[in-house]
Amino acid sequence: MVTIPSAIVAPALRLTRANRIFVDADEAQRHVRARELRPSSYAPPGRLHPDVRVDVEHRGGWPVYTVVPRVGTPVGSFVYLHGGGWVNEIVSQHWNLAAQIAVEANTTVTIPIYPLVPFGTAAETAAFVGDLVRDNLERYGRTGIGGDSAGGQISLSVALALRDEHDIALPQTVLISPALDLSWSNPHIPRVQPSDPWLATPGGKVFAEYWRGDREVLDPVVSPLFGELAGLGPITMFSGTRDVLNPDARLLVEKAAASGVALDYHEGVGQVHVFPLLPTVLGRDMRALIVARIRDSLRD
Repeated sequence: MVTIPSAIVAPALRLTRANRIFVDADEAQRHVRARELRPSSYAPPGRLHPDVRVDVEHRGGWPVYTVVPRVGTPVGSFVYLHGGGWVNEIVSQHWNLAAQIAVEANTTVTIPIYPLVPFGTAAETAAFVGDLVRDNLERYGRTGIGGDSAGGQISLSVALALRDEHDIALPQTVLISPALDLSWSNPHIPRVQPSDPWLATPGGKVFAEYWRGDREVLDPVVSPLFGELAGLGPITMFSGTRDVLNPDARLLVEKAAASGVALDYHEGVGQVHVFPLLPTVLGRDMRALIVARIRDSLRD
């Protein structure tokens, strides 16, 4: 993978107007309509990691991919939920991370292709993913969950539901720049907003309104920051200070400490949204850390 300097990431995002669907609510609505009319492909890259095998099955009408190492006997499993603001499809960076986890953690990685807005909702997706995790526990043994951005929201909401409904504490939940409060109401967001080249509140509220379905926006299945954390398994979280989601990440750190939940927090000073997925030296190091946390948790 080509590595780029971290310093050019934010200017490049601004140059390409990466935030255009977030800074304007009307643009966000147009984007939902465009994705409804012309969905993006969710297929894995034609040239993924040479040391993995990719399979797919359909469960309840959803494509569910499995990425496994070609050599050795995998240990446990990890369910990965991709980000994209609940409206954009899985992309190559997600697939590449899944493949790296499969090979370097020697585990089975399961990737559900969940329905996006305006078709999918938080409660429907959490229920399906929760069932998928329980199936993996029976099939593969120890199973963790994680995701980036919107996928981080889903992951933590599912971890909360599994604890509440099935008395299951997962051995590892990985949150990469997670969306935690879909009301976008944290008073510190305006302070961070001028430095964030990627996300913004107006479009974020549009996507959240679709995603919440018939649930209140502060329901933990939509905004997991408002769930009771006690009884969850260990969490590893990453958040950059040039990300409007960072103030809520800091709140989660405080809540976890007060609840006695082990949360290993890695804050990227000057870093943007989902910085562990980017082709930078820091991104590479953070991906290695993610793999290590998953590998260790599945062997305990």
